[in-house]
Amino acid sequence: MSNWRNTGITTIILLTILLLVGLTVASVITGENTQYTNEQNYDQMTEEVINEISTYIQIKDQKGKYYNINGTQKIEKIALLISPLVSQDIDVTQLTIQLDNGEKVKILSFDGNASKIDSNTLFNHPIWKNLTGNNFGFISIVDLDNSLIDHNAINDYSDNIYVVFKLPNDMTLEKRDKLIVTLFPSTGITRTTLLEAPLPIHPIVTFE
Repeated sequence: MSNWRNTGITTIILLTILLLVGLTVASVITGENTQYTNEQNYDQMTEEVINEISTYIQIKDQKGKYYNINGTQKIEKIALLISPLVSQDIDVTQLTIQLDNGEKVKILSFDGNASKIDSNTLFNHPIWKNLTGNNFGFISIVDLDNSLIDHNAINDYSDNIYVVFKLPNDMTLEKRDKLIVTLFPSTGITRTTLLEAPLPIHPIVTFE
C-alpha cells in the first residue's frame, strides 16, 4: 500500500514538472513571448495542479468482513481508511463512490451518515444500520477539530476517516472475486483501488 501511495505522489510531482516544461517549450515554438500571456498561462496551470494535489485522497487501509450468506462466505461490508494528502478542505457531501465488478457498475452517494468510532468496533458500529447498498458513510478515527461531524469536511492531513459501505446483494465478494472502487471528489484527482477478496480464514480481512 505504501509503495503505491509513494508512487502516486511521485507521479503527481513528475507530471507537474513535465507540464511546466511542456508549456515553456510550446511557448518557444509558437513564439508566444508576451510576458502577460506566459504569466497568465503559468498562473492558471499552477492553480489547477495545486488544486489536483491538494484534493488528493490517500487510502491507508482496506478492510472487509465476511458473512455467511445462504451457506457461502461472502464479503458484505467494506471499510477504507482515507486521509487528505495535505491540509485542505474537502467537502465529503460532494464525494461519490463507484463500484465496478466487471459485470455491474454501481454508484453510491453520501446522505449524511457520519459518526465517531467512540467505544464501538469498526464493523459493529451503529452507523451500519443506515447503510443500504446504495449509500456510504464515514466513521471518524482521528479528527481533532470535528470537521467531519460538524461541517461534513475533512480538512487536515492528520484526519483519518473510514469510509464505510455495504455491498449490494448482487455485488458481494466471494474469495478471489475482484472489485474496483473509485472515489470521485467534486474536484481534484479521482482515487481508484482494486480489491481482491482473500481466503476467508478470518471474518475480518485486509485487502492487499
